[in-house]
Amino acid sequence: MMENIENKYLSLGEMFCGPGGLALGAINAESQNIQNNKIIKISHKWANDIDFDSCETYKHNICKNPTANSVIYSDVRDLDIETLPAVDIFAYGFPCNDFSLIGKQKGFDGEFGPLYLYGLKVLDRLKPKAFIAENVGGIASSNEGLAFKKILMDLSLAGNGYNLTVHLYKSEEYGISQTRHRYIIVGIDKTLGLEFKVPAPTHKNNYIPVKEILENLPNSLLNNEATKMSNIVVERLSYIKPGQNVWNAELPERLKLNVKGAKLSQIYKRLHPDCPSYTITGSGGGGTHGYHYKELRALTNRERARIQSFPDSYFFYGSKESVRKQIGMAVPPKLSEIIFSSLLNTFNQVSYRSIRANYTITSEQLTLI
Repeated sequence: MMENIENKYLSLGEMFCGPGGLALGAINAESQNIQNNKIIKISHKWANDIDFDSCETYKHNICKNPTANSVIYSDVRDLDIETLPAVDIFAYGFPCNDFSLIGKQKGFDGEFGPLYLYGLKVLDRLKPKAFIAENVGGIASSNEGLAFKKILMDLSLAGNGYNLTVHLYKSEEYGISQTRHRYIIVGIDKTLGLEFKVPAPTHKNNYIPVKEILENLPNSLLNNEATKMSNIVVERLSYIKPGQNVWNAELPERLKLNVKGAKLSQIYKRLHPDCPSYTITGSGGGGTHGYHYKELRALTNRERARIQSFPDSYFFYGSKESVRKQIGMAVPPKLSEIIFSSLLNTFNQVSYRSIRANYTITSEQLTLI
């Protein structure tokens, strides 16, 4: 039994916090060093988002306080960064709309691409020990790769300078039943002389089938309302087998979609019970809700939340469509916990299984990109 345990908390500030997927993983993370009896954890300090419902969800679940003033409901462009309290760790999943592979990749030419610059302002002013930034896999190819290169260069030169570990994480390899691929950028203040290593996958080639996540789900769970569907959609789904979509199923002519141009693979795609889910998205029109492998219906928000690895006790505030958006835009908390635990282990000098990163970048070696 450990005696004289030293508990240390590192504070977390977050921009574009959404409903708290990153934060939940962070506050659940910990590192224990049995050599020096030190346990390091993370505590919430402040967070910001432009979406009111997301802020309310964050307050309810992360702060456990519906009136918490540490969650700032504001457009980041109106946020007074000069008044933000200092934090040890800064996190931000800056908006990915303009970098996503789904839709038009506008990169810095879009409305949302330049918003990552506000995170740079936080790094320059507060100079946290570390930061974690998240974005979609498509960011690497946006603007012919120039957008990603500029973002990495800017991040490495912010604050006191940061050593970056950049990796494309595949959620299904970390115990999440979803093929969600995201770049995670971990930066550590170069003056600390520490190196973050990518945690080794826990479920590589041993993926969790979605039926393990969705079987026997009680109807009484929070945020579990069914989506109303027309008779023609139900009939269309009856012709689509698990794992198929509207394009590769054998449909009668009257049930086919008359679409020209790009045909997104997720349209009316049913899950396959023995595979991880495809990527859960936050918005979209008909045919993009995600569809059950056994029943002829769209997934409920609670099923989407389970696929994202949120616990059933996690309550999402707002309308059904608002909740769907929050869930689809979030970082899977289970993946977040693994990454934050590895970061804490780095600070606590605790070794862990790791793999080679896609990129390691320092402010002195930008040519590695």
